[in-house]
Amino acid sequence: MSGVKRKRNVLNVKQKLEILQKLDNGESASTDAKDALNEGNTVSHSAALQSVETLLDYMGQRGFDYGNISAVRKIYVDIRQEMNKEQKQKRITDFLKQ
Repeated sequence: MSGVKRKRNVLNVKQKLEILQKLDNGESASTDAKDALNEGNTVSHSAALQSVETLLDYMGQRGFDYGNISAVRKIYVDIRQEMNKEQKQKRITDFLKQ
């Protein structure tokens, strides 16, 4: 598989800054993040989690208030729950195929 590049959709710097600005202004940005990630191909759960973790690190370093950090953590939990749900469905499907 060397030489094969996978296309990954992750939030670019501009998209992250726009979301951070909305959070800073007290606005909800969860749908903006979902929309940005869903442009083109879908992004994997692990890539989304990594982006959210990076965003949380950045917010912690920049001293964002607790409400904004909590909103981003909610996005992280939502992604994790969706990932777990899909993994559970896959295990059930795989079991039934046997």
